[in-house]
Amino acid sequence: MSELERRTIRKITWRLIPFLMLCYLVAFLDRTNVAFAHVSMVADLKMSDAAFGLGAGVFFIGYFLVEVPSNILLQRFGARRCIARIMISWGIVSGAFAFIPQIAAVTGTSNERVFLVLRFLLGLAEAGFYPGIIFYLTMWFPKVYRARIVGFFMVGIPLSAFIGAPLSGFLLNIESHGLAGWQWLFIYEALPSIILGLATLIVLPDFPNGVRWLADDERNWIIDHLRNEAAATEHTAGHGGFLKAMLNPLSLQLSFVYFLSQAAGYSAGLFLPGIVAKFGYDNTTTGWLLSIPPVAGIFGMLAVARSSDRRRERKLHLALCFALVGIGLTGAGLAAGHIAVLLIFVSVFAIGSSALTPVFWTIPPTLLKPGVLAAGIAAVNSLGALGGFVGPTVFGYVKEATGSAPYGLMIGGAAAFVSALLVLMFRVRQEAPAAAPSQVAAVTG
Repeated sequence: MSELERRTIRKITWRLIPFLMLCYLVAFLDRTNVAFAHVSMVADLKMSDAAFGLGAGVFFIGYFLVEVPSNILLQRFGARRCIARIMISWGIVSGAFAFIPQIAAVTGTSNERVFLVLRFLLGLAEAGFYPGIIFYLTMWFPKVYRARIVGFFMVGIPLSAFIGAPLSGFLLNIESHGLAGWQWLFIYEALPSIILGLATLIVLPDFPNGVRWLADDERNWIIDHLRNEAAATEHTAGHGGFLKAMLNPLSLQLSFVYFLSQAAGYSAGLFLPGIVAKFGYDNTTTGWLLSIPPVAGIFGMLAVARSSDRRRERKLHLALCFALVGIGLTGAGLAAGHIAVLLIFVSVFAIGSSALTPVFWTIPPTLLKPGVLAAGIAAVNSLGALGGFVGPTVFGYVKEATGSAPYGLMIGGAAAFVSALLVLMFRVRQEAPAAAPSQVAAVTG
């Protein structure tokens, strides 16, 4: 590795990743804060757990419908404007959850229906953000760095849970101006999305071309390197058009595996605050307790991404992550009556679920041609994201029917074990090392 390469990658990493990680942190906060609002919101709005599960999951129907078009627009008009539009619109919709009773009164409809519509609209608003970032990173980082770079970016998820859990617990205690704590939670946590959306127009460049913070030799190196990789992919990865690429058996396997992972992860994550609250803890204590597993998730994510990049191995790393998710959810279901044991297994779940995503997303770019890469990533993500609808919906109905959450957790664990087995069946080629492991580690380590 040359000094030029090391300097260029390090500069790009520090310039882009902290901001993108912050954006994803607030995105995930807005997507999942409904989990902390769950208990008090359901009581105030007189909703059932089944209706809550359906509403939590219907987010992914809107997400599915417009994610591919959103990413096509991103490729055509640039990341800066599209990501800004996404963040501002989802911030507005997220804040509207605070006024569900008022909207229901004005429109003459039920609270449940307003909740369902807003969750659907939130999915429409956010669609394209995550796969758009994944595509955006391919325009700045060579393949050899992507698992680790995506891992750094994805730290926003466990960090969001680590910060958001105690913050949400604190906000739930605010009651003023006729609004309950869960309503203030939605208002306060929507504001950062709007602010960062506006900041994106200033901070985020679309391409390396013309950016002033790269020296001429750095800019030329990254542009030439990415151009050469794109040319090689054009000749070796995937033949035919977009539809044929997506009907490739490995692409379908990826979508199904991602579907199962989302079903397992979101069904657990959206109901965990309610499970912990059943032990009799107040909102603040519940928030602090649920900030413990994300810490394990952060370390697990970075360690697995580093290992996967160093060894150029994806399949076994991914299967291991799914196995940890299965162990964590199954153990949490069996230990749901003991808070300490429950938190240990939830931490195992957090390690697996956090670590699997950066490794998973190194695979689709090897299957699709550059011209369809943005749409291809969005298609795999959107098809898989439907699991985020199925999982919470099934969990809600199971909890409603049995009066208990552990069965839902164990169903999620079973889905994760199936994913691990499917991953082991993947026919993914071992990547040829582009640089010595010690050299790669030196860039960002």
